[in-house]
Amino acid sequence: MSDVQETREPVYDNRAQLQQVQEGLLDGEVVYAVYDAIGAGTGFIGVTDRRVILQDKSFVGKKVAITSIPYARIISVSVVSDRTWTGGFFSTSTIAVATSEGVHEVAFRGNEKAHHAHNLILWHMVR
Repeated sequence: MSDVQETREPVYDNRAQLQQVQEGLLDGEVVYAVYDAIGAGTGFIGVTDRRVILQDKSFVGKKVAITSIPYARIISVSVVSDRTWTGGFFSTSTIAVATSEGVHEVAFRGNEKAHHAHNLILWHMVR
């Protein structure tokens, strides 16, 4: 999937979020994308060659969690959409990442970002 993995520089919305992900990388880990998330709770989603990283701001007392989900622990990645009459599969800006512990929904600032994150995650799950 050339559009997924051939990019040398990560795609990102916010440089501070990218730097936060980069500071927590394991030796040799490569970050592909960091997208700002909208809606309650999630601050951003990072996608690396080893895991999905979610920033969760929904904790009591202004606490923030950075959650790492290795690809081996992801059961599915879904496009979350209202029913459409036109059949626009990627006309949504929300994806859901399911693990045995639950589902993490992430809403993006644009359909193309949701599509890219979905494809990055799926590519790593099935390769």
